[in-house]
Amino acid sequence: MDTKILVVDDDTNICELLSVYLKNEGYEVKTANDGQEGINYFKMYDPDLVLLDIMLPKKDGWEVCRQIRKVSSKPVIMITAKGEVFDKVLGLELGADDFIVKPFDMKELSARVKAVLRRYNSHESQNNGEVLKFENLEISLDKYELKICGKIVDIPPKELELLYFLASNSNHVFNRNQLLDKVWSFDYLGDSRTVDVHIKRLREKLEGVSEQWSLETVWGIGYKFKVN
Repeated sequence: MDTKILVVDDDTNICELLSVYLKNEGYEVKTANDGQEGINYFKMYDPDLVLLDIMLPKKDGWEVCRQIRKVSSKPVIMITAKGEVFDKVLGLELGADDFIVKPFDMKELSARVKAVLRRYNSHESQNNGEVLKFENLEISLDKYELKICGKIVDIPPKELELLYFLASNSNHVFNRNQLLDKVWSFDYLGDSRTVDVHIKRLREKLEGVSEQWSLETVWGIGYKFKVN
């Protein structure tokens, strides 16, 4: 089956340009011109990847990304005229997989699409449904589910992926750039504080759960999931 891409942008010229280019690259493409339409199309179309503008009518790209992440871990690449670090950090925190700024080169966008899809598909093929289990803690990427003391806890996809990665490499220290590369799956050139934000939120969820393991800061280096 062809790989399906959903383009959500209020600029019809950009939608037409991306549609023609991506179809020539072998993708099946649908387009939407506002945020609400983008959400509706995502649910109906079930695309393999979303190219999502931030400045959209009805619902902006941030809200569209939030709604997608409530139901799916499919890759989202944010496209915007803005290049501020704040936008990149917020996009990452909401679960975006990559970020490209207008005006962009079509070959660069195509390369990013291929890289994100390759990493996502590789991740999916490696995920055999294994559940990581520790005292009072279960982490499942197959179900995108976190259980603490036997109860399911609501958790954003990137927080769960970060916890799963650290827990599956317990007692190994990773710096922020390594975590961005491994969990967000692209070379992020900008503010790495998004990792700190996710760690902080994870600690709030995991505080006092067990004395056999902990999410620790290794000062001056990074973070690790320590198992005693």
